[in-house]
Amino acid sequence: MSAKIISGKEVSAQVRKGLKKEVDALKSQDPNFRPGLVVLQVGNREDSNLYISMKLKAASEIGINAIHKRLPQTATEDEVLQSIREVNENSSVHGFIVQLPLDSIHRIDTEKVTNAVAPEKDVDGLTSINAGKLARGDLGDCFIPCTPNGCMELIRQTGVPVAGKTAVVIGRSKIVGAPMHDLLLWNHATVTTCHSKTTDLASEVGRADILVTGIGKPEFVKGEWVKKGAIVIDCGINHVPDSTKPSGKRVVGDVAFTSAKEQAAFITPVPGGVGPMTVAMLMQNTVLSAKRFLQAHQPGKWNMIYTKLNLKRPVPSDIDISRSCVPKCIDRLAREIGLLSNEVELYGKTKAKVHLEAIDRLRIQPDGKYVVVTGITPTPLGEGKSTTTIGLVQALGAHLNNNVFACVRQPSQGPTFGIKGGAAGGGYSQVIPMEEFNLHLTGDIHAITAANNLVAAAIDARIFHEATQSDKALFNRLVPLSGGHRTFSPVQINRLKKLGIEKSDPSTLTEEEITRFARLDIDPESITWQRVLDTNDRFLRKITIGQSPTEKGYTRTAQFDITVASEIMAVLALTSSLEDMKHRLAKMVVATSRNGEPVTTEDLGVCGALTVLMRDAIKPNLMQTLEGNPVFVHAGPFANIAHGNSSILADKIALKLVGPEGFVVTEAGFGADIGMEKFFNIKCRYSGLRPHVVVLVATVRALKMHGGGPSVSGITYLIIFQNLELVEKGFCNLRKQVENTKHFGVPVVVAVNAFKTDTEAELQLICKLAKEAGAFDAVQCTHWADGGAGAVELGKAVQKAAEAPSNFRFLYDTELPVVDKIRIIAQKIYGADEIELLPEAQHKVHLYTKQGFGNLPICMAKTHLSLSHDAEKKGAPTGFVLPVRDIRASVGAGFLYPLVGTVSLLKKSHFKVCSPGEILEKNAGGSEKNTVTHLP
Repeated sequence: MSAKIISGKEVSAQVRKGLKKEVDALKSQDPNFRPGLVVLQVGNREDSNLYISMKLKAASEIGINAIHKRLPQTATEDEVLQSIREVNENSSVHGFIVQLPLDSIHRIDTEKVTNAVAPEKDVDGLTSINAGKLARGDLGDCFIPCTPNGCMELIRQTGVPVAGKTAVVIGRSKIVGAPMHDLLLWNHATVTTCHSKTTDLASEVGRADILVTGIGKPEFVKGEWVKKGAIVIDCGINHVPDSTKPSGKRVVGDVAFTSAKEQAAFITPVPGGVGPMTVAMLMQNTVLSAKRFLQAHQPGKWNMIYTKLNLKRPVPSDIDISRSCVPKCIDRLAREIGLLSNEVELYGKTKAKVHLEAIDRLRIQPDGKYVVVTGITPTPLGEGKSTTTIGLVQALGAHLNNNVFACVRQPSQGPTFGIKGGAAGGGYSQVIPMEEFNLHLTGDIHAITAANNLVAAAIDARIFHEATQSDKALFNRLVPLSGGHRTFSPVQINRLKKLGIEKSDPSTLTEEEITRFARLDIDPESITWQRVLDTNDRFLRKITIGQSPTEKGYTRTAQFDITVASEIMAVLALTSSLEDMKHRLAKMVVATSRNGEPVTTEDLGVCGALTVLMRDAIKPNLMQTLEGNPVFVHAGPFANIAHGNSSILADKIALKLVGPEGFVVTEAGFGADIGMEKFFNIKCRYSGLRPHVVVLVATVRALKMHGGGPSVSGITYLIIFQNLELVEKGFCNLRKQVENTKHFGVPVVVAVNAFKTDTEAELQLICKLAKEAGAFDAVQCTHWADGGAGAVELGKAVQKAAEAPSNFRFLYDTELPVVDKIRIIAQKIYGADEIELLPEAQHKVHLYTKQGFGNLPICMAKTHLSLSHDAEKKGAPTGFVLPVRDIRASVGAGFLYPLVGTVSLLKKSHFKVCSPGEILEKNAGGSEKNTVTHLP
């Protein structure tokens, strides 16, 4: 009786059908996900082209995104290896095969090339790592080569169990024979491998219950050798002459099919047997690789290894602590938190930038819980918000086993080299390395400096050229000849549309249209854009520019601001994508024309260049805490004229990475009346994110000051004696800040940052009063001295508060008139009775409303040392009128900022000459103590 034919075509069709269902299921979980396969070919061999086309067709039918990457015959080994590295780093590719043979005019080491493929993408199963795992029997942790895998599937189709059978494999190639031996062995067959040196091959074949051949010799195995009832799997593909065929030849296997089928119970034909299964198994391995990738990169599935602190007493200086800790390599931390290698751009061993593609990959995943750390009205030394932020993150992660991310601002070099020092936290709750955190980082602030000063240069250059040239000459400079033709750039087309000129051909503009297009007619007195420098240089507070003879007497008085006060910094912090940043940069208003129209960076034609300068700065910076938690350090807007919060992008990426049960802890600058109010009304309004918990930091020394005690200033004065009456009297400030938090409907946990001079009675009193005032909870913290262990109770309170009902709401509707929005903030947050707009402020309200900016959120610029406009009024003052002397517009960032009271944009900073060690040592935990908007 003839053997039953095992059709590889039929079995492979069933396999492909099942794979298509699996791919469809993956897509239903994530519509943007597709398994990816790359086939790398060197040269242009016809047989290779045929095999590749079969693979691409099968991939397309199943739903795999397959790419054929071809290198020329002239490709060198180094070029091939470089291409392999690029594919290895591409997270959208899950399967990667190098088509053999390599058809190059140069000598290429095939073994080296094969082993260069990442083992986790080696769907051909040819790397030494996968081969080794197969040899050891680790079948669930490797890729099985496609042809042997297909053979096993065909054997399974017979229904004959492999276990206990005698199997013979003829051939010992790395692609078929050797892995086939291992596969049969680990499926519990007794296996013999035969080869060219085997004596009495017929006898060996005659003992085989299962015979697999792969020697490449046409019909070498005779039918009479085959054991009666055996399973014969023929992997051979050989050509023999056949005059009846148009090609003059036909394909046969290694086994004499006609005679063998009379002996065997099951046999595969050639062609149509093993061949189709090889392609099907390649697709199966690719889908398996994609599923392993998804399993390994589940959002929120972290594999963190925390750094154990070696606490010392007395607590050493901040910089000594920072330098005593060896941070994890940042690429390792990135892997631990689920970032892919192609999403991380390393800047040395301890910091990296994270690409925005991470948001795209994770966008359908649920966010984690969002926590903002703020504080009471601080003393000049600050109350430790940064330290509390880092301590809380260390507690939630290393001690309470949550996925948790800190998101903080990058400090300015100005205050870092001033009396304040850096902003990395302090004690055993720091971001490390401190020097890299505080100095330069990855150059974001320098990029902002360059972009800001490009705008300043463009403003003055435009004024100069408009003053010294005719309309026609100016137009010809703006739209120069290129190849005999003038062409408008896209930004110039936008300007024409803004002017109501619907033309795209420069030659069709009338003289009147040329004048309107070419002249911005900037009023020099209206220029609000200043040059910047990230250093406290008091002699640049006011300067005269244009003194060179080449400027022909066109001078004006100007000033330098500190870089972090630039609107570009606020834009960076509030942007949601590269395209959004480009749009915001284009909208920035730098001056007003003589007829009252706003002049933007797009009018100047520099918005595209600004985006290019900021293309790297938009990527958040990844660092770590002392205990090994991840930290995003991104953007550093001051909390007086800007909103005082780190970037939206950093928060969004972090919220996706931590997963729905994780936490993202960010910090808002100054007290709750400033940074937190802007966090809610500005940052959350633009981000669409909704916070779960507010952590409000308080200290005994600050409440004593608010209760009428002496001002805590300098670095020597401490209120060291117990005074419960003073604490209770000063509690009015904390009560008001709790009330401010409740305006937004978010639970608040009070963190009492304990100092060694505080008494237990004082700390307990604050906690008791805070709970009575409506705080969800109030706990003592010692994270400065004890690291995360000192904030465990705070972490537990935050966890509970995050589960409590939250009814987040904004304080005001942006559609309200400007004056009404200012009044709501003054009355509800500051405790004022009324506001008073001075004449300049009244003029600006009218101007900005007329220009279409009246519906922007409000960003109040006032002192951080009091709830009122007067820094000397401590506690919770009431019954005052809040004076607004001026209003400025940051249209690109997206807010108006009223200047309140005597707050000065040119306020002098405290400054002294320090050694680098002293500078980096002075971290008291706050972010803006004694800092200024503009240079001192």
